[in-house]
Amino acid sequence: MSGDIAPSQEWWSAEQIAGACLPGLPGSARGVNAFALRENWRATPGAIMRKPGRGGGLFYHWSVLPFNARLKLIEREAQHKEASPEEHQDRGQAWAGYEALSQKAKDTAADRLDALDKVELLHTSGAVHVVAVEAVAKEKGVSPRTVYNWIALVEGVAPEDRLAYLAPRPPKKRTKAEDRAQFAPFLDWLKSAYLRLERPTFAQSYRSASSEAQRKGWPTPPEKTAKRWVDAEVPRTVQVFKREGANGLMRCFPAQIRDRSSLTALEAVNADCHKIDVFVEWPDGTINRPQIVAFQDLYSNKILSWRVDHDPNKVMVMAAFGELVENWGIPRRCLFDNGREFANKWMTAGAPTRFRFKVREDDPIGVLPHLGIQMHWATPAHGQAKPIERAFRDLASDVAKDPRFAGAYVGNRPGAKPENYGSRAIKAADFVEILAEGIAEHNARPGRRSATANGRSFDQTFEKSYATAPIRKATEDQRRLWLMGQAPAKLHKENGGLKLHGNVYHCDWMSQEAGAKVIARFDPEDLHSGVHIYALSGEYMGFAECQQKVGFFDLEGARSTARRRSQITKAQKKLAELHAPFAPERLGADMNAGRKETPALMEAKVVSPVFAKPQPRTAPARSNPEAAAARDALVLQMTAKATPSPAPTEFKVATTSDGRFDQVAEIQRKINAGEPVGDRERSWMEGFVDHPEYKGLLAVKRSFSGGNAG
Repeated sequence: MSGDIAPSQEWWSAEQIAGACLPGLPGSARGVNAFALRENWRATPGAIMRKPGRGGGLFYHWSVLPFNARLKLIEREAQHKEASPEEHQDRGQAWAGYEALSQKAKDTAADRLDALDKVELLHTSGAVHVVAVEAVAKEKGVSPRTVYNWIALVEGVAPEDRLAYLAPRPPKKRTKAEDRAQFAPFLDWLKSAYLRLERPTFAQSYRSASSEAQRKGWPTPPEKTAKRWVDAEVPRTVQVFKREGANGLMRCFPAQIRDRSSLTALEAVNADCHKIDVFVEWPDGTINRPQIVAFQDLYSNKILSWRVDHDPNKVMVMAAFGELVENWGIPRRCLFDNGREFANKWMTAGAPTRFRFKVREDDPIGVLPHLGIQMHWATPAHGQAKPIERAFRDLASDVAKDPRFAGAYVGNRPGAKPENYGSRAIKAADFVEILAEGIAEHNARPGRRSATANGRSFDQTFEKSYATAPIRKATEDQRRLWLMGQAPAKLHKENGGLKLHGNVYHCDWMSQEAGAKVIARFDPEDLHSGVHIYALSGEYMGFAECQQKVGFFDLEGARSTARRRSQITKAQKKLAELHAPFAPERLGADMNAGRKETPALMEAKVVSPVFAKPQPRTAPARSNPEAAAARDALVLQMTAKATPSPAPTEFKVATTSDGRFDQVAEIQRKINAGEPVGDRERSWMEGFVDHPEYKGLLAVKRSFSGGNAG
């Protein structure tokens, strides 16, 4: 064997050779020594070496061992190097690998280090190295060969780094890359089925992929192996994004924490809408879950103003904003959701970052740009971007579950309905009072843990900052901006009057501005109170009284009426569906499914039209003259051109009116006399006696014959 191929341990004692269990050699030290005497190893130059220290003994060079034994040592050396890459690692890599191990592996490394420390302690105390190793191995419950392997792991390593090198390394993956390549088609199909927004289970996806693999002849790994491979190949964040979308992906990362300590009271507010989980009965009899819009101070989290309505709309937003400015002042910044109720033209028209509704050149400037308020738009459907969502969570828990709402609480999701669901509805007035109490308690509750409250209530936090903050108050002219809705309009070209929502407004000065384009600002809750008129450039022109009160009393009332009509229509449609649950297509399909095949002989039976028998009438029917003329022409055409019946073949319809009248009389005579009458004659007669031609001739003949005709 080549001299450049040798194991790392070249000198072996008899005990080590016996413990290595090499082929062709005895399994005890005594047997190894006897084998050495028989093979005369001592006669080989350089084959033996005396042990250092007390006790003495001999070491044998590995080259004197039998060939199979030497080959086994080299194989073990190669396997040991492959399984122990840390021998070639520097101390940084070794410690990095140690930190990545589990606590169990770290405890194992500490136990190995303790064994080596005891070996050195015994050796320095005068014990022979071999004896020290055997004693420590017996104490640890391992073979001496194992202890020697630990010693080899730290050969040339500084004592302070031995712990990292003694740690067991996780075994390599048993599946090779080329082995996994054969499963690539199956894995691609499996990942495509599993990584979907419908979020199927892995077992379901695996069954589908297995069925597809069976049809196409793909090899399939076990389910647990496939799951392990998918988790190893596809990062967790990618799996969440494919199965839960962008919102799910955002939950994998910590939310942004904004520092609000640098703000002051009323410097910035945020607003949003929330549907409260309580059934409310409104004055018009409607029962639904109400919507609340609230403005919250960002510095203190105090709710400053709010309004309640059936659903979110710009009227309630304007009213809540007006209450905010009236009671507290004008904020410098507003954080809104991009909903239509907030991004309406009354509030935000003219803002450069507004992307709702169509922008027109004559659009009046909204309230917020007029007041110099900077607008910020929160990410839609992202509650973390709006701090007021936290306040709504308190309202949903505390206010909605108030004992006075028992029976009206509907639950926060369809699967969480209480047992008394829908048993009652709260009057709107009572609901508003209880909601006001809940919001007041929410603001006054002490012990808040936000960075700005620091144990105080929201009220206390706001009041302390509000007392020293620079607050902007609104003037009388500015009050019109938030108390009024706005709409572009054009004054009458002759008298200068203004027509808005069905009402007519006029004042003497408006006659001088006839035909001008203006902006009308009005109270949406009272259209009869008059309008304030502004020029397109924003200058105030004057006030106009309501002269003709023909419109709805308020704009919101018109919306409520339209909504109620829509609800009535939908209810009637549902009621109609209950009474007629099957569509015509369903009926036709059922009839076709039960239809039998028509015998071939039946086709020859239909050779002429068959008219219905005359029915008694109590009063002459009123008919459309055009429809009657068309019917007469059709009957005459069919009776004149009808194909004669095979039996009897001699019957033919007369070509004149008198002839047809006589044929009817003859057929009636035969029937009264009991004589045979053909089907063709009978059916023609039954249809013709109801025809106006026959009735007219019958009336004429009766008048001339004294009523004896027919």
